[in-house]
Amino acid sequence: MSNGPVLVFDSGIGGLTVLREARVLMPEHRFVYVADDAGFPYGGWDEGALTAHIVRLFQELIAKHQPVLCIIACNTASTLVLGELRDAFAATPFVGTVPAIKPAAEQTQTGLVSVLATPGTVRRAYTRELIQSFAAQCHVRLVGSENLAGLAESYIRGQPVEPAAIEAEIAPCFVTQNGQQTDIVVLACTHYPFLVNRFRALAPWPVDWLDPAEAIARRAQSLLPDRGSAGEGDDLAVFTSQTPDFAVRRLIRGFGLDFRLPAH
Repeated sequence: MSNGPVLVFDSGIGGLTVLREARVLMPEHRFVYVADDAGFPYGGWDEGALTAHIVRLFQELIAKHQPVLCIIACNTASTLVLGELRDAFAATPFVGTVPAIKPAAEQTQTGLVSVLATPGTVRRAYTRELIQSFAAQCHVRLVGSENLAGLAESYIRGQPVEPAAIEAEIAPCFVTQNGQQTDIVVLACTHYPFLVNRFRALAPWPVDWLDPAEAIARRAQSLLPDRGSAGEGDDLAVFTSQTPDFAVRRLIRGFGLDFRLPAH
């Protein structure tokens, strides 16, 4: 539908970093933010089960909200199921989130790049294909963090997060080789930009932390009609668990989203 909303999907609340940029670039459009918090975290899922789960969920979401475009603001989901979603819902454009390896390779001065991601994103053949295609001349270290997305969720909720816990997760990103040091770290999970100030404070030396949110929003904008009407209504937030805690509801309302429980 030409007057449908833009649907932004993530496993949790990390995709709010993408929503923030999308709203700046597309203020004329209405947004529905969907957090699959019932399925969070995606890293522990079997790939086949996760693919079926996300496709099934989008059958419901597209039928209910009739979005003009969907943004998959999750690296793990995008690298796994984006092709299946495009095949299953050919009438709806999809914009994915993949590790910003190409711009990192273009911007690095030392040739040492790290990709800070979830274990699922690190495992994907798609990620390694990006490295082969765009960063073969670089030394790219893939760092699959088991805990960082959860730490980011806790931090966003205002819960205490020990600096040592964050430091342990980002430490493998920093490489010294032949007198050179890592100078770019790709943030390959949309949760991670919420912690970027902590990362800067805990890093052993300064690096560029590459956040793809603006690039994702620009790609989405390019696929939408110029100054199209988004219809009437507020921007919405939907949680698949139906039970987000008070801190998350407060955060969502701080983003100007109308919180709704999904219908049974």
